[in-house]
Amino acid sequence: MSISKLSLAPDLFMTPVKFSKDQRPGFVDHLKATLENTNAMQFNAKTAMEELATGRNGNIHETLLAMSKAETSFKMVMQVRNKILNAYQEVMRMQM
Repeated sequence: MSISKLSLAPDLFMTPVKFSKDQRPGFVDHLKATLENTNAMQFNAKTAMEELATGRNGNIHETLLAMSKAETSFKMVMQVRNKILNAYQEVMRMQM
């Protein structure tokens, strides 16, 4: 399978979010969708690198593009994680 046949992961925030009982997506729903997209981008980048290395795909541009998307998505997820941890630590420092 070549990289051109792979469906590259959709934009990070374009994945449909499952609605809860009140029909409004919550933070957890968005977080799950983002993590699933990031995972798909990582998988696509890995597959593209393997195909380039084995000679099944000679298009280095698409491979680098897939790797760049995966890296950017991963960095964004890490920043969200850092913000969540900082918020949690701030709440834990509050005096009651």
